[in-house]
Amino acid sequence: MESGTIASWKIKEGDSYRAGDVLCEVETDKATVSFEAQDDGILAKILVSGGKEIKVGEPIMVTVDNLKDVPAFQSFVPGGSAPTASKSDVAETVAPSSPPPSSSASTNISTTAPAPASSAPSSGGRVIASPLAWTLAKDKGINLTSMPISGSGPGGRIIAADVKEFVPPMVHQVSDLSTTPITTATPVSSKISPTATISKPTSVPAQTTAGIGGYTDYPLSESAQLMAAQLTASKQTVPHYYLTVDICLDKLVELRSTLNKALGNNSSGSLGTKSSITLNDLLIKAAAVSMKSCPTANASWLGHAVRVYDSVDVNLVMGNGDSLYAPVIRNVGGKGLVSISDEIASALVQIQEKTVSSEAFSAVGTVTIMNLGMYGIKSCAPIIRQPQAVALALGAAENRIVPNDDDKEGAEIYKTSVMLTATLSCDHRVVDGAVGAQWLSAFKAAIENPATLLL
Repeated sequence: MESGTIASWKIKEGDSYRAGDVLCEVETDKATVSFEAQDDGILAKILVSGGKEIKVGEPIMVTVDNLKDVPAFQSFVPGGSAPTASKSDVAETVAPSSPPPSSSASTNISTTAPAPASSAPSSGGRVIASPLAWTLAKDKGINLTSMPISGSGPGGRIIAADVKEFVPPMVHQVSDLSTTPITTATPVSSKISPTATISKPTSVPAQTTAGIGGYTDYPLSESAQLMAAQLTASKQTVPHYYLTVDICLDKLVELRSTLNKALGNNSSGSLGTKSSITLNDLLIKAAAVSMKSCPTANASWLGHAVRVYDSVDVNLVMGNGDSLYAPVIRNVGGKGLVSISDEIASALVQIQEKTVSSEAFSAVGTVTIMNLGMYGIKSCAPIIRQPQAVALALGAAENRIVPNDDDKEGAEIYKTSVMLTATLSCDHRVVDGAVGAQWLSAFKAAIENPATLLL
């Protein structure tokens, strides 16, 4: 979420609360949730009244430890949105329970601006952690004040995963600190004054994923890094959903056998084919034919409009690892199977010989197809390649026992058929569930009745 509305406050200014108490109700775009206190305190000032919308990260209240500090914040007004700590400020934030040694007895704490409610532990000895983290820490006998300065949760909040992975640091001796009293509120920034001199806190070295036996780093090519960045952005921004269907390939296998026999008998070579027609060629053709029945899937999201394309241009995923490419085959719907087969074979040779041009690599079609059948994968949910609206993954063709609908007399109720599982990833902004189902239905019909591929 980016913003929310304070529905109502459950406590008043000056009221005390304990960890787990509900401070206020927050309305999101989907539900109303309770904002629970993470530790004990006193509500000194309400900065956002009920019914007002506020952005995530802006301060909504000021809390203190002692009741006598409440009057000091009655006229407090935040100077805008919550400040963002600089890298130097974050590096010098002090954990309250394990303060580092200092050559100076005086440490100035800034109390001029509010910070998010999920900030790091304050100098008052309080720790921002989820209720589950408190429970797990208690069960494991861990003092949360001995945790690192910030957890992995929002705003540095310590969550359950941090408690499970926490390794207590070795005991070390700390020099005496100043006895000067310091009073701060949880949402108030606790940063070391630029003039203070203080050593960095001791932290536990980060754990690595490498094994004891060492590791090897393999550099990535520029093209591999580019594809990784594109897929990451697509997965984060495109609302994916997935539809899966099982398809019978019996008639398509028969058609492939017939066509390859015809090509083999063509001794004159007038067809100009370089390789035999594969099931993959037929499946790609079927995908293009399906776009005629459901053209909305052959589209892109433009933000202000949906652009539907006339030509079906297929990005076919080939290779693997650092040699992963998705060359585009233009106008698949208007080409014959022999032409499609030759283009695929030519692209495969370029990948094997590492002669793929940058233009061929960066070209984007209107749909991406990947066939994982050679690896024995039954199904896969592919990531959509922007700005496309769909991506199709094809599983392995395998023999399965299915109901025998051809036997009208019921002598054999089951039969063995060649089956394939196809999964369509859809961008819900362009292709809703009904349209996606319509496309998969057309794809299934084209494969199980391959004569339609000639239309």
